Amino acid sequence: MNRTASRRHAIAAAAALAFCGLAHAQAPAYPAKAITFVVPFAAGSATDQLARALGQSVTTDTKQPVVVDNKAGASGMIAAQAVAKAPADGYTVLITTNTTHAANEHLYKKLSYDPVKDFAPVTGLGKGGQVLVVNAGAPYKSVADVLAAAKKSPGKLTFGSGSSSSRMAGEMLKQLAGVDILHVPYKSNPLAITDLLGGQIDLMITDTSTGVPQIKAGKLRALGYSTQKRSTQLPDVPTIAEAGVKGYDMGYWFAAYVPDGTPAPVVARLNELLGKATKSAAAQSFFATAGSEAWTTTPEELAKFQTEETRKWGQVIKAAGIEPE
Repeated sequence: MNRTASRRHAIAAAAALAFCGLAHAQAPAYPAKAITFVVPFAAGSATDQLARALGQSVTTDTKQPVVVDNKAGASGMIAAQAVAKAPADGYTVLITTNTTHAANEHLYKKLSYDPVKDFAPVTGLGKGGQVLVVNAGAPYKSVADVLAAAKKSPGKLTFGSGSSSSRMAGEMLKQLAGVDILHVPYKSNPLAITDLLGGQIDLMITDTSTGVPQIKAGKLRALGYSTQKRSTQLPDVPTIAEAGVKGYDMGYWFAAYVPDGTPAPVVARLNELLGKATKSAAAQSFFATAGSEAWTTTPEELAKFQTEETRKWGQVIKAAGIEPE
C-alpha cells in the first residue's frame, strides 16, 4: 500500500470511529420515553393496583411517564398476545400473574401466545393468597356451612372467578372437599365481586386486595384463607385447611415480562427499576393492604420459577378434572 492510500485508509478508519462514537453518544439512555405497563385484568384488580404503584416509582426514578393499559378478558390472553407482538425495546411491559404464565397453557387447547418463547422474564414482583367470601347477608357462617349446602344440593351453589388463580382456588375446593359447585367465569375479580354483592352468585375465592375492602365495609363475609398461613389482614379468619379441607393451599404471584428479543441491558435496567419499585411506599402500601409481600428475582430465577409453577399448576388442573377449553 502506497503512502497516499495508507493515509486515505487511516482517515477513513478515523472517520468511522468518530461516527460510531458519535452514534453511541447520541443513543438515548433507556428509558427515553413513556413506558406502557400492560395489565391483563380490569382497573381495580390486584394486578392493576400493583402496576400503578410500581409505575409511580419508575416515573420518579426515570422522569418518564408510565401508562397502565388494562387489556382484560380471555383469561389474560388478550394482554399477553399484545405484549408478545409489541416491539422488543423495553417500552411495553407485561405486569402479570401465574394466570398467563403458568395456568393458561393447561386450561386452553390453543393459546394466542407462547408463555416461554414469546417473552423475556424480567423479575418477580410479589406473592400472596386469596380469601373465600360470601355475601354478608348469606346464611353461611363458615366453610363447613358452604360445604354442607353444596353436598345437600349438588350443582346448585355457584362460585365466580375472574382469574385462573381464583378459578383454580374454587376448583381445588371442589376437588378436595368432594362437592359440586357451578363455576361462573368473569373477565376480572372485581366484576365477580359486583355480582356476589348483588346476589347473582353464591361465593368466590378472590385476591385480598379486591375482597378485603368489601369485608371491612361489612358487605362480604370472609370464611377462609387460601394459603397455609393466615392473612395478616384477616388474622381471625382461619385458613381453608384449618376450616376442615385438609391439604388445601393455593396462592398466586405477580411478575414482569417483556417481548422476547428485548436487549439484555434494557432487561437489566427494568429489573433494577422494578426491584426498587417494589420497595416504594406505594408498593409497600399495596402489599400491606393486599396481605401479600414483595418478591423479586433475577430474570434467570424467574424463568426457573415459572417452569416449576407451570408443572405444579398442570398437576392441580389435571387433579381437578378440568378439560382444556
